[in-house]
Amino acid sequence: MKTSVPYRTEAGAALAPAAAPTTAREQVDAARWPDVARTPRGSSARTAVTRLLVQRALAALPLRVALGDAPVTGAEGPLLRVHDPDAFFRRIGTDGLIGFGESYMAGEWDTDELVGALTVLASHLTSLVPRPLQRLRGAWAHRRPRAQRNTPEGARENIHRHYDLSNDLFALFLGPTMTYSSALFPRRPAAWSDLAGAQHRKIDRLLDLAGVGEGTRLLEIGTGWGELALRAAARGARVVTVTLSQEQRALAQARIAQAGYTDRVSVELCDYRQVTGVHDAVVSVEMIEAVGEDYWPVYFQSLERLLAPGGRIALQAITMPHDRMLATRTTYTWIHKYIFPGGIIPSVRAIEECAAPAGLRVEENDGFGGHYAETLRLWRERFAEQTATVGALGFDGVFRRMWEFYLAYSEAGFRAGYLDVRQLLLAKDATTARNGGRR
Repeated sequence: MKTSVPYRTEAGAALAPAAAPTTAREQVDAARWPDVARTPRGSSARTAVTRLLVQRALAALPLRVALGDAPVTGAEGPLLRVHDPDAFFRRIGTDGLIGFGESYMAGEWDTDELVGALTVLASHLTSLVPRPLQRLRGAWAHRRPRAQRNTPEGARENIHRHYDLSNDLFALFLGPTMTYSSALFPRRPAAWSDLAGAQHRKIDRLLDLAGVGEGTRLLEIGTGWGELALRAAARGARVVTVTLSQEQRALAQARIAQAGYTDRVSVELCDYRQVTGVHDAVVSVEMIEAVGEDYWPVYFQSLERLLAPGGRIALQAITMPHDRMLATRTTYTWIHKYIFPGGIIPSVRAIEECAAPAGLRVEENDGFGGHYAETLRLWRERFAEQTATVGALGFDGVFRRMWEFYLAYSEAGFRAGYLDVRQLLLAKDATTARNGGRR
């Protein structure tokens, strides 16, 4: 049975009574946002130590900082203005970066340049915490809840929590292609009018990489809202595309029917582990991030099982450096709690190491992280223009701040080089091919 989508009331419905303002800036509905509405019970000593460490770290960065009514410190960079220093440091001392994000959602801090401030922090992420304290990470970093593991049931719930929020919400900022992944621009900086063409450029490059053409039997893992399936069908391919999002499936089916491709495209509500058949090509765009580290071996085994001899796999994946992936692989972050439950971003090395035992090798690998930063900028600016419409869809001010923070946080990761996005071509290795797909 479909569960309710968090963070939203039905359009036009009365909101639950708001909690008392956490600050003068934002009212917080305690029923929707319990951990934002209340400041955690951190000890005074821990809060004091956190304040000392955070102030010292901020002072070493190109940021200007204003704590409450105190004068601004720092001579350059974006201005970080903390309206409620006690709550700000208490949240960070108790919950680390989760607390930092929740403090922004509560309106306890602001900045004149959100992406700029977060980019500075992302660029210095490994040096913000003193090395002796980094060794004690396990003592304060939250562990991921077992409920967010990507079992077949857990994966459905994790996908539902994000992708079933509202098709209308995503349509506000994704543009006419409804493509929720990095575009590939012919030039940068880009304008909003460039986005649709840049998304098609990215899709076409992936389809070329996979060798998709007339008569190709294509499997797409992760439908999105159907744009890639539409482009493949226009080439004459026969497409099976799978998703766990009921909202995405409904709109993708409607778009495919409107384009007249129902005879060429089948949209299935199906886990990748349950897909059957043999396909000439497999394409998956920014879906591996939702698989979960525990299931990467099963994911690549599934790709190998579903691919015909001589077939090609084209993946688009967000990646991070291998050492950072290892350092953070079990940590429960603000992104896990509020945006992508169950997700983990792989490194290229992790992809290669998990693909090899399944009989797959990476043959091409091309990165274009700067294009993702540009894509996110366009989405973020478009979303910021839609405040009234977002509210009319049933999402409150805390949700808007959360989404603003998510888009800026992601953009900063790519601008700092902490994140990358890559298109990879995988094929069966010679041993697997000679044995007809068996190892």
